[in-house]
Amino acid sequence: QLHFVESGGGLVQPGGSLRLTCTASGFTLDDYAVGWFRQAPGKGRDEVSCINYIHGHSDGKTDYADSVKGRFTTSRDNTKNTVSLQMNSLKPEDPAVYYCGAFWRAAACVATSVNYWGQGIQVTVSS
Repeated sequence: QLHFVESGGGLVQPGGSLRLTCTASGFTLDDYAVGWFRQAPGKGRDEVSCINYIHGHSDGKTDYADSVKGRFTTSRDNTKNTVSLQMNSLKPEDPAVYYCGAFWRAAACVATSVNYWGQGIQVTVSS
């Protein structure tokens, strides 16, 4: 049975940090590019970050949306079958439901080509 679950969301003050983790079971994230996306109320689902898959190497390069560069970092832990998103210096414009997506052996995280979505997790930034 396949599961793909986000954890680590919640409420944080502006300037604070949160670490989101996406955990897979029933499939191996080594074979996937993994992206973090977010969706604010009334808006589309936007890519935040992607850790790409390059043939033979699951630790591909990382890409970030301009709005989060220098503040967010994505990484893999292949021993735990997880991908994390460290979010620092959170801003009032960062709140959204955050989703992780898995893309089979992909060099990029294109939402229309996703193989698996997590269920989403809320991130709230408020003082």
